[in-house]
Amino acid sequence: MPEANLELQNEVADLIVSALNLDIRPEEIQPDAPLYGEGLGLDSIDILEVALVVSKHFGFQLRADNADNISIFSSLASLTRHIAANRTK
Repeated sequence: MPEANLELQNEVADLIVSALNLDIRPEEIQPDAPLYGEGLGLDSIDILEVALVVSKHFGFQLRADNADNISIFSSLASLTRHIAANRTK
């Protein structure tokens, strides 16, 4: 992963841990591990909270009715790629 994307991935991991008050360090989130269910163990409410924080922080709307949400939120790496492609700030 390019250096800029690695920095963004670390920033996104930090946002997830902060927004959800998780009992782990951001660097403990495996980039390709599932965010939802197995892996990090987030539920739909957690994903909604992450979507709100990401939307505010990066300046673009993550919509609940987006058909790509399953792939967008499948892992930290996929969420980071989506943010890199769509961010306005």
